[in-house]
Amino acid sequence: MLFEEISLTPQDILDKEFKIDTRGFRPQEVDKFLDIVIADYTKFISLVKRLDSEKKELIEENIRLKQELRENKEKIELLKNTSGKEMTNVDMLRRISMLEKVVFGDKNNY
Repeated sequence: MLFEEISLTPQDILDKEFKIDTRGFRPQEVDKFLDIVIADYTKFISLVKRLDSEKKELIEENIRLKQELRENKEKIELLKNTSGKEMTNVDMLRRISMLEKVVFGDKNNY
């Protein structure tokens, strides 16, 4: 994971102390700068965690959609492979129904 590759935590940055020699930096300036670095670092970690969570959700959705696509392709193939006889039977039943209405009359007209 990404966090295993990161060397410092915000707390490591906060706890870091620098040695001061005769020409050292002003401690207040260093502390102010490190506060900015800590804030950015904290935001970075939060962003990475959020994006990692979104990535996992998208991977799960992608797996689900691929499964759904596979199932739909199987259904299409099954429909393509059904014999014309079954389709003809459906057509014949519709025609018979229409003929019965013509021959015997539509009961709704009475």
